Amino acid sequence: MAVGRKFAVALAAAALTAGLGVATAPGATAAAPAAAGVRTTADCSVHSDGKLWCGNKAGAKAYADRSYSSAVRGSLRTTYSWFACWGHGDAHPGGNDIWYWTQTDDGPWGNVPAVDVSTSVDPAPGLRQC
Repeated sequence: MAVGRKFAVALAAAALTAGLGVATAPGATAAAPAAAGVRTTADCSVHSDGKLWCGNKAGAKAYADRSYSSAVRGSLRTTYSWFACWGHGDAHPGGNDIWYWTQTDDGPWGNVPAVDVSTSVDPAPGLRQC
């Protein structure tokens, strides 16, 4: 009887393990959970620190003024950044004149045109104007 009981437990464990592998709908893939404290690029909102955390174009340039004709101060090498505030400047290919102020990945602060920030509306709701 002990052998039968061990067999039943092993069979139940195998069935449970197999069942976990098909917990998602057919054809769907399960997303890996984000690590604790890590924000995803899909998040584009103003957080409790008052900053806009949002996806951005890799290599986006930050300018001294809100104009492409001003000096480049640095760039955003990552694709997820924070922005302290926004302001009006020269029009850009994004169809508006909104620019976001941030510290670049190179260190200096600069203005990034909204076309390079993954906002759904500009200026981002809840972010203060510079």
